[in-house]
Amino acid sequence: MEEKQQTLRGLSTAEVEQRVRDGKVNIATTVKTKSIKRIFIDNICTVFNGINVLLFVLLLLVGSYKNLLFIGVVLFNTVIGIVQEIRSKQSVDKLTILTESKLTVLRDGKEEQLSKDELVLDDVILLTRGNQVPADCILIDGECNANESLLTGESDLIPKKPGDELLSGSFIAAGNCYCRVNRVGADSYAAKINNEAKYLKKNNSQILQSFKTIIKICSFIIFPVGILMFVMKYFVQHQELTDTVVSTVGALVGMIPGGMILLTSGVLAVSVIRLAKKKVLVNEMYCIETLARVDVICLDKTGTLTAEIMNVHDVIPIDCERDEIMTALSSIASVDEVNATAEAVHKYTENIEPLSCRGFTPFSSETKWSGGNFENGRTYIMGAAEFVFSDKEKYAEVFQAIANVHDTVRILVLARSSNPIEDKKLPEELQPMALVLIKDQLRDNVQDTVNYFKEQGVTLKVISGDSVKTVQNIARDCGIAGAENAVDMSTVTTDEELAKVAERCNVFGRVTPAQKKKLLIALKKNGHKVAMTGDGVNDVLALKEADCSIAMAAGSEAARNVSQLVLVNNDFAAMPDVVAEGRKTINNIERSSSLYLVKTMYSIILSVFFLFSSSIYPFEPIQLSLIGALTVGFPSFVLALQPNKNIVRGNFTFNIITRAAPASICIALNIILITLLSNTLGISQAELSTMSLYTTSLIGLLLIFRLCIPFNALRGTMLTLSTAGLIIAISVFGSFFKIVPLSQNAMILQIAAAVGVTILFNVLYSIADKQIEKRKLEPQKVTS
Repeated sequence: MEEKQQTLRGLSTAEVEQRVRDGKVNIATTVKTKSIKRIFIDNICTVFNGINVLLFVLLLLVGSYKNLLFIGVVLFNTVIGIVQEIRSKQSVDKLTILTESKLTVLRDGKEEQLSKDELVLDDVILLTRGNQVPADCILIDGECNANESLLTGESDLIPKKPGDELLSGSFIAAGNCYCRVNRVGADSYAAKINNEAKYLKKNNSQILQSFKTIIKICSFIIFPVGILMFVMKYFVQHQELTDTVVSTVGALVGMIPGGMILLTSGVLAVSVIRLAKKKVLVNEMYCIETLARVDVICLDKTGTLTAEIMNVHDVIPIDCERDEIMTALSSIASVDEVNATAEAVHKYTENIEPLSCRGFTPFSSETKWSGGNFENGRTYIMGAAEFVFSDKEKYAEVFQAIANVHDTVRILVLARSSNPIEDKKLPEELQPMALVLIKDQLRDNVQDTVNYFKEQGVTLKVISGDSVKTVQNIARDCGIAGAENAVDMSTVTTDEELAKVAERCNVFGRVTPAQKKKLLIALKKNGHKVAMTGDGVNDVLALKEADCSIAMAAGSEAARNVSQLVLVNNDFAAMPDVVAEGRKTINNIERSSSLYLVKTMYSIILSVFFLFSSSIYPFEPIQLSLIGALTVGFPSFVLALQPNKNIVRGNFTFNIITRAAPASICIALNIILITLLSNTLGISQAELSTMSLYTTSLIGLLLIFRLCIPFNALRGTMLTLSTAGLIIAISVFGSFFKIVPLSQNAMILQIAAAVGVTILFNVLYSIADKQIEKRKLEPQKVTS
């Protein structure tokens, strides 16, 4: 006994200091956000920045200083990207500190609250239900059930007794215990699991995959085209070196969609900052895209719809005196682990003297009951009726009594037996004592939140381990559609049945952790984008499976560590703002990305054409900088920050290419046509370059006009400023941008071309827009 008391004193201050000096500290080996150094490297050392620097050096060598302006845009973009990402990092780090839970550690015989990074080797820690094991340790006192799903992939609970090892990264599903840390830092699973658990699943971001594909294609095309163009113009067609370099650089600068990637990272970073201000921690930036595509949100009742506050509404006796019922409830509550149900029962029986307990089995999400052997020789059990009284025919009176309850309550049963609990199994000859009616308190504004999702076309499904009637009543109070068709998942025995009810029903009771995961898998197979909210250990498997996982900060450490988003204020009412932010961000990135892709697409087409044409490439880098700034860069950032609440549908790559194609085709066809006619009509190279700039600017403005529909004040102002900027640049700074007056033939051809491309563009864009809308209505393909 003395040895045990000495062990549970923990380390002394001197022992802790010695271990710190020896480096035996549980310092994480990875961090959740990038370091400042990493942010600088990732934004500066990119493929496109490398290409731009190479082109800059080539222009510098041939003395074409005016055309070096494009590098200023590159530098500006890089600086903006770094600043936005650093701001995003700071916002996330601040919220991470707020959500980081503390551990109870014994030192010098006293309990202290420390972070997991402050643990040292041989520290004695107290672990309770919902805690994640922060470092590998040996259980020295107490018992618990461990969920090792993050380590083994198996959802079975593993009973742990003194002497057993608890691996970091596992979660305490039931029980309380004292453990001694036996491995820390790099020697432990803790750093790896804690920081990487949420990254175990494959990132399914369409934007990320699309950009990777575009970068690969551009990188594959740029170098061969650049080399071939230089060889053809300089060695075969014998053009001047300066003209060859300027035209080659002009062709290649147009192919680089670097601003598109900056736009995306910048807008996502802004979204992270906005969400942080609303007390929402974003653990994975690209989950904002996934959230924008969500059309089903699965809700865990406890902690999401309800406020984790319960009160005993009533007690209905069943063949038992009320005095014994109250004593039994008081006795169970006095030794049960701290949770909302136990607190409600304890409050209800606070004036009743409890019996001394000789052995207690705590509640777990698997067994659905708790109970103990007490000094009066009786065993008292409290839990879910279906699990305590599995033989419904034998205990028909109990289930009839439950059926007669019409209040919106959670119903538990109280039972007794003269036999003790052995091996955590229910004793034989259980006798029903009473029904305990517990009322859940709904969160504030939960009905407004539910109504918002209804209006937005998002289906809400309530998935809970509580009784069907309890979940059904709460869902009905919240206004969840389909509450009348609630399903008792304990009656669903096959995967085929589960798949059917997953789609057909919206309220599920008696759901096991494994079934929660299977329900999400079934919904995803049916083409849905699924978000999951939860706060308990029993939600971990489902949270990992969801397309977008959302946890409450006040919930278990397990749920927070595997979730992509954490609601720091524990308020489900924040969800409309979160979803709206995601939709606005991704819809606008999709809309704006097409502007960047236009330049890339027509530049590739024109580069191939001018490889075999004796004419010089019509654009100089300085002209592309003007077009890019006023028809791509400025408009794209304005459009990217506009309100947009539409559900994100369709394939991102298909949508941006299809929107960009009409403008790219019109620009390329027009420039090719006037190039072919230039010799016949006596149009000079300078006029050809000017006409190309006019046409490209016109089509760029037409595309902006179509993307701005429906117009608002900001979009109208942006289009006006872009148009005015082009007019001023052409009329006042024409010579700087190599713009020359047009001859009569050139002017007639320019007017005819402008009318033709305007008609052609609008026809092609209308066709493209219809194709995009058609694809959005098609069932979504499921990606693994």
